[in-house]
Amino acid sequence: MDRFSFLNAAHTAFFGDLYEQYLQNPDSVEPSWRSFLQGFDFGLSSAGNEQTVEKIVYAAANEDVSAISDKLQKEFNVLKLIDAYRTRGHLFTRTNPVRERRTYSPTLALENYGLSNADLDTVFDAAKAIKIAPCPLREIIGHLDNIYCKSIGVEYMYIRNPEVIQWIQDKIGYNDNQPKFDTDQKKHILTKLNEAVSFENFLHTKYVGQKRFSLEGCESVIPGLDALIEAAAEKGVEQFVMGMAHRGRLNVLANIFGKPTQDIFSEFDGKDYDDDALFDGDVKYHLGLTSDRQTKSGKSININLAPNPSHLETVGAVIEGIARAKQDLYYPNDNKKVLPIALHGDAAVAGQGIVYEIVQMAQLDGYKTGGTIHVVINNQVGFTTNYLDARSSTYCTDVAKVTLSPVLHVNADDTEAVVHAMLFALDYRMTFGSDVFIDVLGYRKYGHNEGDEPRFTQPKLYKIIAKHKNPRDIYAEQLIAAGLIDSSFVKGLEEQYKAVLEENLEASRKKDLTIITPFMQNEWEGFKQANQKEMLEVVDTTYNRESLRQVAEVITDLPADKKFISKISKLFSDRKNMIANDKLDWAMGELLAYATLNTEGFDVRISGQDVERGTFSHRHAVVKVEDSEEEVMPLHQLGDAAKGKFRIYNSLLSEYGVVGFDYGYALASPKTLTIWEAQFGDFSNGAQIMIDQYISAAEDKWNNQNGLVMLLPHGYEGQGAEHSSARMERYLQMCANENMYVADCTTPANFYHLLRRQMKTSFRKPLIVFTPKSLLRHPAVVSSLDELANGRFQEVIDDPNADKSKVKSLVFCTGKFYYDLVAEREALGRDDVALVRIEQLFPLATEQLKEIIASYPNADDYVWAQEEPKNMGAYSFMLMHFNWIKLRLASLKAYSAPAAGSYARSKKRHAAAIAMVFDKNLFS
Repeated sequence: MDRFSFLNAAHTAFFGDLYEQYLQNPDSVEPSWRSFLQGFDFGLSSAGNEQTVEKIVYAAANEDVSAISDKLQKEFNVLKLIDAYRTRGHLFTRTNPVRERRTYSPTLALENYGLSNADLDTVFDAAKAIKIAPCPLREIIGHLDNIYCKSIGVEYMYIRNPEVIQWIQDKIGYNDNQPKFDTDQKKHILTKLNEAVSFENFLHTKYVGQKRFSLEGCESVIPGLDALIEAAAEKGVEQFVMGMAHRGRLNVLANIFGKPTQDIFSEFDGKDYDDDALFDGDVKYHLGLTSDRQTKSGKSININLAPNPSHLETVGAVIEGIARAKQDLYYPNDNKKVLPIALHGDAAVAGQGIVYEIVQMAQLDGYKTGGTIHVVINNQVGFTTNYLDARSSTYCTDVAKVTLSPVLHVNADDTEAVVHAMLFALDYRMTFGSDVFIDVLGYRKYGHNEGDEPRFTQPKLYKIIAKHKNPRDIYAEQLIAAGLIDSSFVKGLEEQYKAVLEENLEASRKKDLTIITPFMQNEWEGFKQANQKEMLEVVDTTYNRESLRQVAEVITDLPADKKFISKISKLFSDRKNMIANDKLDWAMGELLAYATLNTEGFDVRISGQDVERGTFSHRHAVVKVEDSEEEVMPLHQLGDAAKGKFRIYNSLLSEYGVVGFDYGYALASPKTLTIWEAQFGDFSNGAQIMIDQYISAAEDKWNNQNGLVMLLPHGYEGQGAEHSSARMERYLQMCANENMYVADCTTPANFYHLLRRQMKTSFRKPLIVFTPKSLLRHPAVVSSLDELANGRFQEVIDDPNADKSKVKSLVFCTGKFYYDLVAEREALGRDDVALVRIEQLFPLATEQLKEIIASYPNADDYVWAQEEPKNMGAYSFMLMHFNWIKLRLASLKAYSAPAAGSYARSKKRHAAAIAMVFDKNLFS
């Protein structure tokens, strides 16, 4: 057989194309060729000499081939080199402006790929793989170096979709991944860069030593964001939702959002706020802003920068919720109209777990927003910690690989490259509807804040930084060298911008107060802020009884043409019987609250772990057809009667991220009943930062109302520490003034009215509800249709069965414990004990309580009874807020864990707490 065989008969370009296809997607190659190419790959990775390669190729191809021509083999070697640049080129970029890069092995040296300098002038057909004509190897390397190893390094070869890989390669192959801007565009970039640099210089001069968390070292982010927003508006984006921590926030507010610098200067001067009644404010680098911006082409766009606390990455979850709410409200069929942008710090994006939780939401039905552009302001140091001590991963952005999102690493000193990367990210997001990351690698000119001394911990680095030119001066020199501007142009820009700042500073110092602009005021038009007195006012939550009965009938129907498992069929049959018997259980009360709100035009959104069925199998808002697992939602059967939408989503196994998302959703959609339900109440501690920083304090800090409802299953049924308590004491400790509602209901009707009240008020407050577990099926926990239709929410429920003249012990309790005490009272035959339920713990209805106490003329023993240990539950709260009478405590003694792990021990302790209620000689 011809020693050259078919391998040399074919044109080398054919092998090049085939090998290129194999590298991107091996399964797409015909099996015999795939076998050949696998052998070739294996040969290259083996001993590395030509004889081994030839033997492996011969075996793989099953041909009588004694040798492969040197030219053909070199073509394959060039293709391997191209693949190495695509896969590893980002490791050898010129992206670090102030440090030497770490070294990685193997390098992109020719000898590592079976090539040498002797091949540099050889023309290779493999050039077609990078969409250029056959050319010498040195030209191929020049193209590859421009695309992959200059100011932008691109990671993308882990993406599993060949179409996406091809799109990226075509995109970065255009102009060799080098930006091409005309003179006017370059001047505009310089103008925005000057604003960024001059703004920081001005603050540094006027407010010496004050914290501002400057952007110095990464100022190129400002022209990058400016270009991104302008280009996105041209692509049809109408609203932007941005979240970021402290670094550069003031610069972004001033030079992207157009916040009046007078207001920023007033905040630096520490002036009081224009309204101190319901608002305490926050430090200037936590505040948010909503503004309408006119683009250069005349388009009006809405841009939102969410406020955030010092827990740096929390806002990432919030902006995703805001973006999703805006998409659902305004553009339900086009998520491209709202663009979320998340700005991260390098240490935070690598170190904080919520980033992973947020990234995992990116493609989930209940949480996706059509892709987020993530921008990392990479200072290469977190507070005082060097990046080598801040992560184990190669890059701070390696979390991007979770969703196979491309990452662009960019030198912050190359402003045009930063703008170019931003525009690439925009095109990618708009094309594929998924996340993309930009890692802007710069430095931090000063310490963690401007009063810090960075040389304590990075003395060598800060010697380099002290001598390093800022990005504006670097870019200006480039434009001057290119003959596009002269030095007077730069000086004029600087003087003009500084004059404006001086004028605004002088004007600000004539004002006595700081003005805080409300966040997303358009969405909150018509709502007012409420004080505690207004929170206690009666709200009309009634609903026509006959209409309610009809709604109940509809949502208890299952489609007759579909087959369901027998337990579901029985459950819905039982619900029908509840209506007929006028005894509605907890699930019916809850579902009717959602259904009636839908008919009145309110949307309902519920998310959390297993919420569709409910952790305790009570809700069944979504049921599955037995054979097909088709989803049926009974509330969707309301048809035209439902003017609002009902949405419910099982969440990923996250509390921190999902609570943040749903908080953001409620922040942007006050006419939606937004609910997060914990699988068990204590699991909400995984979201403690969101609860502490947003839910309990955001109205006081940032003037932001929010109506998020948190349903926290709570009750002692012997299920151990984590499945008993929702840590009621923690929420009550955070209650003050008028920040939120806290409730622990005992009847379906009261829960129904509580949920409806949440939407019927002219204000919004977070609502914490300690929901039951065993009471979901308790025979006594039922309400009539009339109680739902014509009742109202009762903050306190007096004992309906007490003969008040006989009562000596007046017992106050909440939640499930009430039913345990009722059972014991009946067992003991005691008519001298009355049980009063406090259904709303905050704000406490003190006037109602005083009236109830006065109605028991012979009571002389006042008891606070709880199933939680003494140091938990509501006892400490009651000592502070229920202090006009002396309360005797009936509870377990103090413990470190909320409940015992042993069922027998739990039962014994529970019985002891009950006994204390009826025997004043027992003490906890």
